[in-house]
Amino acid sequence: MRRYFGTDGIRRIANTELSPELVYKVAKAGAYVLSKHADHMPTILIGRDTRISGSLIESAMTAGFLSYGANVISLGVIPTPAVAYLTKKLNADASVVISASHNTFEFNGVKYFSNKGMKIPDEIEEEIEEVMDSGKIDTLTAVNDKIGVSEVRTDLLDEYVYFFRKNFEEDIEKYNTPDFKVVIDTANGATSVIAEKVFKTLGIHYEIINNTPNGININQNCGSTHLEGLQNYVKKHHMSLGIAYDGDGDRCLLVDENGNEIDGDKIIAVLSQYLKKHGKLNKDTIVATVMSNLGLKKYAEKNQIQYKQTKVGDRYVLEEMLKNGYNIGGEQSGHIIFLDYNPTGDGILTSLMFIKVLLEEKMSASEAGKIVTIYPQVLVNAKVCGDKKYDFDKDNVIVAEIEKLEKEFSGNGRVLIRASGTEPLVRVMIEGEDKEKIQKEAEKLAKLIEERLA
Repeated sequence: MRRYFGTDGIRRIANTELSPELVYKVAKAGAYVLSKHADHMPTILIGRDTRISGSLIESAMTAGFLSYGANVISLGVIPTPAVAYLTKKLNADASVVISASHNTFEFNGVKYFSNKGMKIPDEIEEEIEEVMDSGKIDTLTAVNDKIGVSEVRTDLLDEYVYFFRKNFEEDIEKYNTPDFKVVIDTANGATSVIAEKVFKTLGIHYEIINNTPNGININQNCGSTHLEGLQNYVKKHHMSLGIAYDGDGDRCLLVDENGNEIDGDKIIAVLSQYLKKHGKLNKDTIVATVMSNLGLKKYAEKNQIQYKQTKVGDRYVLEEMLKNGYNIGGEQSGHIIFLDYNPTGDGILTSLMFIKVLLEEKMSASEAGKIVTIYPQVLVNAKVCGDKKYDFDKDNVIVAEIEKLEKEFSGNGRVLIRASGTEPLVRVMIEGEDKEKIQKEAEKLAKLIEERLA
């Protein structure tokens, strides 16, 4: 059982659960493992979001790397996908992002990326944990001229701006219109240092909100986790599109001109249809997770697109894409991966891809969003004995009830049951055409699970 790393790095309350001492150990052990696999002392990039604890965690991380002899390039405040991009571009050995993504400011986290700009494999994370708990951390000490050195390169952010200019400037210039206006919500997070530069460089008419980070307002009633303010702004100011990023800039959700949400499932559908039309959808396939709406699957079937599903988590989406050569996949939350450009979710890239489609196809955001019919979804938590939460699929009565429900849906609904990773809960998610019916069925099934797994 892992002690530190979860599905998205290490994420905890900063300066208590995620203490400088723990971060120092994570860095030192990481440098040791990375050097062992690379046969030389690694150079590691560090980027962070706007949280008040960012400098604290970065200082501890830097100290850990340098004390083992690794070298550090500090990028300052920068979106996660920019770090991934620069890791590949600069041929660095690895990188670290200090961020808790869409969580509130008191959390922070540590994510390692490989030299390919992808999250490091589970095995490497497990190896780092083993070293951390082995008792030999204190022996991993560089001395004299072997101590690592660090440098600050916040100017490298401009390389990322150029990445967007190189890939989008020509098309935006060709199809842009004076009446096309967007509003960008940077969630007071990492995209606050770059979003305005990118949109200004590309000549897109924009307004920007929630772009004044103070260390504690990241994701606070704004960004991709709180769309209400953006929706109101779009309607009040008659914008063509609303764009919401999360705290570290790897997610993007959109709002059409009527204030309606365009989630990750709809974004995948719109962009995959465009790619297919232009012969650029690898193997005519999209990748999503088991939490994606049934409507996305129906869209794929209707448009002769193969639909692959993975466990929840962008790392599993990426694994499937890499394994089989697919080039678009993602999650309902707006974490979309375009493997032709970057091996991680990229909020700014996602928004620009969507804008390109709207301009080129001369369609409104609401027209684009109609491509998928979203089925109502309900989620009910069943409180169970913690030792039994993974046994729901071994209980014949529960399994029979699930099979009966799915048979009744006849392909126009589905049941998804999964255990919570952190609480004594089994989550019951049901999708279907009739919200009242699926609510009733979800509550009934949750009650059964509670009785059987008490």
